[in-house]
This record gives sequence, C-alpha cells and structure tokens, in this order.
Amino acid sequence: MTCWLAQGTSNSRPVAPLLVFSATAPSPDGPRRQQDCAAAPQRPWRRWLIETCLLPCAFVLLCAVAVGSLTRSAVADQTDHRLPALFDQLQQAKSADEAASIEGTIWSIWTESGNKDLDRLMMEGTAAMAIDDYATALSDFDEVTNRAPQFAEGWNKRATLLYLIGDLQASLADIGRVLKLEPRHFGALAGLGLVNLGLDQEEAARDAFRDVLKIDPMNAAARANLKAVQQEIDNKSI
Repeated sequence: MTCWLAQGTSNSRPVAPLLVFSATAPSPDGPRRQQDCAAAPQRPWRRWLIETCLLPCAFVLLCAVAVGSLTRSAVADQTDHRLPALFDQLQQAKSADEAASIEGTIWSIWTESGNKDLDRLMMEGTAAMAIDDYATALSDFDEVTNRAPQFAEGWNKRATLLYLIGDLQASLADIGRVLKLEPRHFGALAGLGLVNLGLDQEEAARDAFRDVLKIDPMNAAARANLKAVQQEIDNKSI
C-alpha cells in the first residue's frame, strides 16, 4: 500500500517502485505526456511494484468504493480526525511490523476522498498503473486532481505515475502539492527522495529520507535508503 516506500537497494543506490504524487486546468503539454505514457521505460522493479504496491492499493480502493456511504467518515482523506492518534502510534511503534500495520491504516484513510466517483477514479487509475496502462492512469489522476485539488492522495498517485514515466520535474511539483496538503505524508517524502536521486540531488534525497524517519522511525526501507544515499555522498567526498 505504501507505494513510494518499501523499495530496496541495488548496487548501494536506492531504487524505487513507487507512491503513489495538472493543476486545475488541462496541462498544455498533455500530448507530450501521453507520448511519455506510451513509451515509458521498463524498470527492474516493475514486478515488485505491481505485486506489492499497486495491486494492494487497488484492492483497498475497491473495498472503499464497495462499502460506500455505509462506513465512510463524513470527513476522510488527510484531514480525518483519526490521523493524529495514528501518527502518535507510528512514532511509538516498537517494530517494523507494527509500524507497517499502522502505515496501512493511515494509507486506507488517505485514499478516502469522501466521494464515490473520485474513489472509483482512484481505483481505476491505480489498477491501470499496475498493468502499465499509463495513459488511462494519467487521465484518471488528472480528473481527480482537477475535481478535488484539496485531496492530497490524488496528487500523490499522479506524482507516482509521473515518476514512472520519467517526468521527474512534474512529479516533483505534484509531490510539493501533496506535502502542502499533508506534511506528514511519509509516502510523498519517500517519493521526494527517489525523485531527487533521479535528478542526481543526493543531499536533497538524504534529507527527504531523514524526514520519513522523523515521522515513521521504524520504516526499514527509508532507513536502508538513507544509509545507501549517505554512503554515496561519502564516496563522492573522498
């Protein structure tokens, strides 16, 4: 579920699957982005991403759509009243497994938009992204961010997609929108680290992984990525 998280390392350099990150009007570079979607490069962690991140995310969203108004909180998403206590628990978690369970609960809340049509778009976009149908995913996430610009997870999912198709600057911009709406978004912060790595900004990547650990101290992936990035920085200084 924590799509920008749980990535491993390769040759001591963090690599990522996800995280899931157009303003309120259609993007002027829409056609170029559609071409990017069609020609997105294959990445070595694709299978991990599909099996571990995107499909679980799609399942959570499917459940949210299925139960609909029967269980939905009047105010969900990043403003939900349940989140402060959950973040307190995350800070006090004693193991990575305990933290992962709390992360999952937080993610399930973040993905609730409070609107069944938006939830369906999120589900469809996430499922499309999992099977490399990036054009469909982009269309869905564009509509979510256009219709609900205050919904942080819509920006987060689109940031993830933009990262996957290699549009790092656009991904970075969407991550900024996520963190403005939800500064505690450990997934977006992990994504910030990955995007900065892609831009060869190792120190900024290191700072982002440190910020993940300030919120989620037991996150093993962020800790491993921080160690790998610091090693890379140290090697360059020799």
